[in-house]
Amino acid sequence: MSQDPKQLFKLEGKVAVITGASGVLGACIAKALGQCGAKVALMDIRPEPTQALAEEIKQAGGEAMALGGNVLEKEALQKECDTILKAWGRVDFLLNYAGGNHPKATATPGGQSFFDIPKEAVEMCLGLNLLGSLIPSQVFGKVMADQKEGVILNVSSMNAIRPLTRIVAYSAAKAAVSNFTQWLATHMAQEYSPKIRVNAIAPGFFLTDQNRFLLTDKETGKRTERGDQIIYHTPMGRYGEPEDLTGPVLFLLSPASDFISGVVLPIDGGFCAFTGV
Repeated sequence: MSQDPKQLFKLEGKVAVITGASGVLGACIAKALGQCGAKVALMDIRPEPTQALAEEIKQAGGEAMALGGNVLEKEALQKECDTILKAWGRVDFLLNYAGGNHPKATATPGGQSFFDIPKEAVEMCLGLNLLGSLIPSQVFGKVMADQKEGVILNVSSMNAIRPLTRIVAYSAAKAAVSNFTQWLATHMAQEYSPKIRVNAIAPGFFLTDQNRFLLTDKETGKRTERGDQIIYHTPMGRYGEPEDLTGPVLFLLSPASDFISGVVLPIDGGFCAFTGV
């Protein structure tokens, strides 16, 4: 069947739900979707930046609503899902951007030993990343199952492909997200509809509020030793910018990727391809 190339990246009128929307990376994608004509439901436990982001999208001519919803509380997500369906009638895209590390789940030289990492910190990290993708996929994936179409996009990490030193729980959690992405892609296509696709992106190293002072010196702004190692192992020689995610994400949501499911796409400046030699 022939395709009209002009329709391959069309997203106008689609309804997108983004968890963790007020983070640096989630907000960038939210604004891009608004500019593409999608209706954007912004979900985050932080109400003020989420509301500000919704207003910014509206002022740019887009359509958006700011919602709460803890990704670990299914009933809260269902309530927000009902609000979206009442307003817009459907859910086309779910972007699971909620996630993160826990400082106490990290082994540090001269600091906390691996042997002393508390169970609670590991559970928090695993829960936020894995359950933070699984539970929203249950709530909004059910809508897609009823519609017989939709796209779920998870956020994995370079840590899932090449585990990094120190961040043991985060690496394991993101590896679980990658595995869950492949499992859910198969399950949704076989059990409900082949028009429901599930993929993930695996960002490389982007400066965010969570890692900025791990990778750059707080006083001078120069790269730390760890930051230097990362840039050395990144053939493109720089950190990623939030806008570097826009094209790949829009591609994975659009009709241009209709035959792509169960994929974890690295967006890393070549990091996972470099052996260090």
